[in-house]
Amino acid sequence: MSTRTRRQWIVDSVVFGLAVVFGLWLAVGRMRWWPSPEPAWLLDLDQVAGALGCAALWFRRRWPVPLAAALIALSSFSELVGGAAMVALFTVAVLRPPRVTALLFAGGLVAAFTYQELRPEPDAPASLMLLFGLVVQGAVVGWGLAIHHRRKLVVSLRERAVRATREEIAREMHDVLGHRLSLLSVHAGALEFRPDAPADEIARAAKVIRESSHQALQDLREVLGVLRAPVGDRPQPGIGDLDALLEESRQAGMRVELRRHLRGEPPDTLGRTAYRIVQESLTNARKHAPGAAVEVTVDGGPENGLTVEVTNSAAGRSSGSGQGLAGLTERAAIVGGRLTYGPEAAGEWRVSAWLPWPP
Repeated sequence: MSTRTRRQWIVDSVVFGLAVVFGLWLAVGRMRWWPSPEPAWLLDLDQVAGALGCAALWFRRRWPVPLAAALIALSSFSELVGGAAMVALFTVAVLRPPRVTALLFAGGLVAAFTYQELRPEPDAPASLMLLFGLVVQGAVVGWGLAIHHRRKLVVSLRERAVRATREEIAREMHDVLGHRLSLLSVHAGALEFRPDAPADEIARAAKVIRESSHQALQDLREVLGVLRAPVGDRPQPGIGDLDALLEESRQAGMRVELRRHLRGEPPDTLGRTAYRIVQESLTNARKHAPGAAVEVTVDGGPENGLTVEVTNSAAGRSSGSGQGLAGLTERAAIVGGRLTYGPEAAGEWRVSAWLPWPP
């Protein structure tokens, strides 16, 4: 059963038609305009070979290399199979590795030389005919290789896009779920270490755990929805959502202070990157420096870029140095910025990022 698409049927029909027209033109020329002194049986054999070669082109997608090799071999004595042989050689150049094309191209040159030895043209120098064959085959192979490399480039770009999408999904899920799960850990830990807490505190912590779990699932749905939908179809968090983010951390017992000095509203991509930097930094502070005071500074404008700093006061404590901070560094680099992190001389831990702000 045929697996050709409609476009392939059209292309194959056009290619077959061109090969037939080329063969008929040569056959008519031999009979009318430049008669050959060769015996009639050789001309009949040439026509049979040409007809079979044209018909074989319908199988060029299934067996490109064997078909090209067979037609090139026939072209060593058959003039009318030349058009079909060039089509088969072009197909190999498009569908197979260049080294296979090079071998068949070399075979085509040998066939052209053999043809000149077996059936030389009395009115044309052999060197001129060989040069003509070299030019034609070179053009066919060059065209086919150009299409081959273009297709490889398209596939490579698609794979790169898929890889980038997967990395974006991983970053978004890490940032969103890491923040929510760290809140759950804080409240669950409080219940574990204070089993004798008053009933109203236990109820309040249980409520926060339930709400955070529900919000984590909701955030996950939104992240996957944003990544599946066209850009701009769904809102994503930005600078304006920092207050709500910090309030969640305060409800979990963190001491967080926000210093915001913005001269204008940053673009959506810039605001989303700044939000994720703050979110991941708060998550790390909750995990690695519980109880430390955290200061968040967001400052800048179109003239000097956006600076985001998150500092905690836990002397000698690390606020994480694994995949989360590595992901933040990649986020900053994607928008043309930079991010550094590490302990300060005073014992604080600081995450500092600078992001370009387009005018």
